[in-house]
Amino acid sequence: MNQSLTFLGIESSCDDTAAAVVRWSDAGAEVLSSVVEGQAALHAPFGGVVPEIAARAHAERLDHAVEAALAQAGVPLAGLDGIAVTAGPGLIGGLLSGQMLARGLSAATGVPLISVNHLAGHALTPRLTDGIGFPYLMLLVSGGHCQFLAVEGPDQFRRLGSTIDDAPGEAFDKIAKLLALPQPGGPHVEREAALGDPKRFAFPRPLLDRPGCDLSFSGLKTAVLRARDEVIAQNGGLTVQDRRDLCAGFQAAVADVLAEKTRRALAAFPAPVLAVAGGVAANVVLRERLQVAAAQAGARFLAPPLRLCTDNGAMIAWAGIERHRAALPPEGGMAARSRWPLDESAAPLIGHGRRGAKA
Repeated sequence: MNQSLTFLGIESSCDDTAAAVVRWSDAGAEVLSSVVEGQAALHAPFGGVVPEIAARAHAERLDHAVEAALAQAGVPLAGLDGIAVTAGPGLIGGLLSGQMLARGLSAATGVPLISVNHLAGHALTPRLTDGIGFPYLMLLVSGGHCQFLAVEGPDQFRRLGSTIDDAPGEAFDKIAKLLALPQPGGPHVEREAALGDPKRFAFPRPLLDRPGCDLSFSGLKTAVLRARDEVIAQNGGLTVQDRRDLCAGFQAAVADVLAEKTRRALAAFPAPVLAVAGGVAANVVLRERLQVAAAQAGARFLAPPLRLCTDNGAMIAWAGIERHRAALPPEGGMAARSRWPLDESAAPLIGHGRRGAKA
């Protein structure tokens, strides 16, 4: 007997308003539709995401995104087996917007509601796109998160290491801002770095002198700022080549750190697959270094398509399907949480704040 599950996924944890419909059957998983409405233009004048603006945009756009996703998939609300929505971590205003819509849809239709962890969506995406089995090692590198996860089940995540301050994507954005490059900064820094000299500036490789898989990028960001200021003081300003060399040196430092920490993570958890997700995974130099690290450890390297690496509703729908299939608690009544670590047993990160660990 052929079994199938069709879930709607709603994602609104940061600045992407997203909805998608995903179907699982005995033949595999299929993304029937995926709608993502970015907010980059709204936040560009402020040099970063403004939580209040993001929340308002989600409230205005979410119902349209859901309507479009259902229409593209050709699935009515009554044809859904479940609704999955991001409950955290993220910006609380956006999370509440998604939760309220999802709860309303569930109450009106009787379709079961499952609240899921945004990070679980990223971590489980390789099973959606490539059907890989457990266990595997996941490196999540995005604008807000960076951590190594031993993924051993749909609700079993063991954190091997994480950034103790800035995530790589956040660091890329801040460097772009320091060098007067447009936002989001990652692609612009990468383009400049391709034309620069990565050896001109001797930037630090933070935490490589310490054991373990934890990362830090705040000090590297400060080193780039100081180098920029020294060049300006000596020459009266930055040339185009100065900027390119600063970007190249910064990117090389990030690549060295991530490659070495990946080798350590694979040594600690010799999984058959190294999977990478998050917007930073699109960086060609970083991806090449991670592929080498995986090959050296005898692991397969896997990166889902970029549209499913960045925030999207399909990964949330899939996380809901995973929970449903594993008969895990639906957590339908869970309130939105700005901070929600996947590995609740892991020690809190340095500087995690009074509200608890972010990830």
